[in-house]
Amino acid sequence: MYSLIPHAEDINSLLARYGVKFGIYKNNTYREQLFPFDAIPRVIEKKEFDYLEKGLIQRVDALNAFLNDIYGEKKIIKDGIVPEEFAFISTGYLPECEGIVPSKKIYSHISGIDLVQAKDGTWYVLEDNLRVPSGASFPMIARKLCRRADPETFRTHAIEDNRNYASMLREVMDYVNTGGINVILTPGRYNSAFFEHSYLAEQAGVLLVKPNDLVVKDGYLYFKGFSDSLEKVGAVYRRISDEYMDPMTFCEESVIGVPHIMEVYRKGNVALINAPGNGAADDKGIYYFVPKMISYYLKEEPILHNAPTYLPYYEEDRDYVLEHFDELVIKDVAEAGGYGVVFGNSLTEEQKAEFKEKIKTEPRRFIAQEVIDFKDLEIKDHDTIVQRKADLRAFVLSGKETKVWKSGLTRYSTVPDSFIVNSSQGGGSQ
Repeated sequence: MYSLIPHAEDINSLLARYGVKFGIYKNNTYREQLFPFDAIPRVIEKKEFDYLEKGLIQRVDALNAFLNDIYGEKKIIKDGIVPEEFAFISTGYLPECEGIVPSKKIYSHISGIDLVQAKDGTWYVLEDNLRVPSGASFPMIARKLCRRADPETFRTHAIEDNRNYASMLREVMDYVNTGGINVILTPGRYNSAFFEHSYLAEQAGVLLVKPNDLVVKDGYLYFKGFSDSLEKVGAVYRRISDEYMDPMTFCEESVIGVPHIMEVYRKGNVALINAPGNGAADDKGIYYFVPKMISYYLKEEPILHNAPTYLPYYEEDRDYVLEHFDELVIKDVAEAGGYGVVFGNSLTEEQKAEFKEKIKTEPRRFIAQEVIDFKDLEIKDHDTIVQRKADLRAFVLSGKETKVWKSGLTRYSTVPDSFIVNSSQGGGSQ
């Protein structure tokens, strides 16, 4: 498979030509950059992937059960598995979604589950992304260009054919569709993942629309076509954050939402993919309870492990975190994209004292995890093959069945010994 390596420069040139970029907002400035692609492939053997597949399906099914419960009967709260205050104080929990039953009772249609593999081979789930997980387009187009650049590799090795992500996405949209066309809703050209929005729409054969292309009329959602013609919309794969989706329900200053779309959704007249309010289940603090959700809802033992995690919310865990601060990585539950992650041993004594005080006064705001010395992967750095930390974002699609795409986004750190692999932090992909 190393015959792909000589083609790395050509593949990256094609990715640049096709506009495979992501945008970053920092210090009130927007800029686009390429997502570096490394042509040394990450190989996951079939037996190992089969194990991951079972564990991922189990995990996502439990998370969907939790979302149905937390916005419905709240049995898991009543039975004391998840503390009431802990669940409802989450910024991802939206009271506006109380009592809404989405089409086919599916909340997280596209789940991005981030995993790392420790050096002993054990896989750990680092976090669950159930709101607007991005990244599937990168391995989709990279694999396509790899096939074009080096067809011999694909002829001579038993490689799983995974060119079906778009058809899997379309199947999910069709399954939950309430009657009408399927659309992908983008906030527009300057969104960080606009390339992905447009590419997925093209590959899945659905319309790419902006908020002003949609209008609510008589309790239904419509696409405004030429000459003001209206076409009913039955499923919206929305790539807009919850708080900006509907200025009549959430942030009234939003100019990228669709007024009254939540009324249509509440009536069951449109499917929203993923459902608003999913943040109640992918809050970094709620992550701690996912193994308990699996046991509670599915009556099964968890297949995949969480990283060893401590909740300062609990006094016993708080004492442990304060005592072992230098050995842990602390995460702000409200942050994403690699931000708000602090390694205890990287701070000065003064900074440690300040941070510990924050943990004492705002215990719900943080989680702490053991630092997993996860597996290094080979990447090519100019003319040298080097070792770098890497994770794997697996994509799990929930429709008539829950399925795992036989691919995923491997992100690696471009900085030696760094554990931060996010694209927004300068990472690359394999």
